[in-house]
Amino acid sequence: QVRDRVTGATWQAGNVGFATWTASTIKLAIATALLERNRAGSITLSAGDRATMRSMLVDSSNEATDALWEKYDGVGMLPTFRDRYGMANLAVVAGYRPYWRHLQCSTSDLTAVMTYALGSLAAADRAELVGHLRAATRTQPWGMWAAGPAQSPGHKPGWAFKPVRSPDHWVVHSVGFAGPGERYVVAVMYDLPKGGNVKQGAQAVTDVVT
Repeated sequence: QVRDRVTGATWQAGNVGFATWTASTIKLAIATALLERNRAGSITLSAGDRATMRSMLVDSSNEATDALWEKYDGVGMLPTFRDRYGMANLAVVAGYRPYWRHLQCSTSDLTAVMTYALGSLAAADRAELVGHLRAATRTQPWGMWAAGPAQSPGHKPGWAFKPVRSPDHWVVHSVGFAGPGERYVVAVMYDLPKGGNVKQGAQAVTDVVT
């Protein structure tokens, strides 16, 4: 799904309401919530917290995500993700405890949270987030990276081997932006067939962006 933040036009292919495991894309929503809460004064992010958040986004560190999730009531953020950020299909996967690695969402949900972050965060917070997502295209050069340096893309990729229905298989996603002023929001989710591998998934998502 592609959304032009200037005109409001949207292009899409496939079932953008189909929900699958979020993998690490949910880290975008976590970072957005932490930045908003800090700006509102309900929490105070230390320099160490900000470094941890950078690792969560740029390196896709699961350990960093766990640390922030536990420290800042990650479960309590889920209603914000749904109600404020527009992640209408976000849910805990049936049979699992509420936890960032046990969530599912749709492509339209990822488009919604990326659009929200770019349009609603305070300027300094937006700049911090955008900087981290641009850096992530260098540490994980696929997906939105394929928009090319002239478009200054950024993304939060996600990849995981998960039991989506049956049998276990890979999910590979990329959500981010490209263009002047981060004009275009792009979200691609790929539920690979049995036997597919993460390299194939990353190439397919990259091909879609290209």
